[in-house]
Amino acid sequence: MATHFPTLAAHFIFFIFVFFISVTAALADDESFVRTTDTKLLGVLNKKEKLSHFKLYWHDIVGGRNPTAVPVVQPSTNSSTFFGLISVIDDPLTMGPEMSSKMVGRAQGFYSSASQQELGLLMAMNFAFMEGKYNGSTITIMGRNTVFSEVREMPVIGGSGLFRFARGYVQAKTHRFDPATGDAVVEYNCYVMHY
Repeated sequence: MATHFPTLAAHFIFFIFVFFISVTAALADDESFVRTTDTKLLGVLNKKEKLSHFKLYWHDIVGGRNPTAVPVVQPSTNSSTFFGLISVIDDPLTMGPEMSSKMVGRAQGFYSSASQQELGLLMAMNFAFMEGKYNGSTITIMGRNTVFSEVREMPVIGGSGLFRFARGYVQAKTHRFDPATGDAVVEYNCYVMHY
């Protein structure tokens, strides 16, 4: 037995050493994926932040031959608020309330009926601009939309292109709703801080 003790002790010490090195390396790597970045590399150094106001009309077409909102999960069968419904959207954004007015982008994302007591939607969408200097840029909106409230406010949580580092809010106000088809036109006033 005495002859095996030094071998066992050596293995135990080696195991402790390897374990200590592994833990130290893991802890050292914990923050290796983060580093401070120079703002010049991102193109925002010396740029003033500005506030832009966009007034757009969101056309949600749920019926007809070419719907822009398609349900992908059906609501609970015993819900008067359509609780559980999830619809994917690719809604036109126009300058005026009529579909014939100039289209400047599309609202792409989804909305979900997330309330059991009232018609309250979780909205998660990008306003993808296709016109003028904002062509190719997006703002991202995510928030609660209680559709029967006169004005609903949702946050702008980010953006891309000319809206990198964007923040702000939108106010949604129903312009027209057709109960027979479920189609809606909603006025969106977007207030966005960006560089």
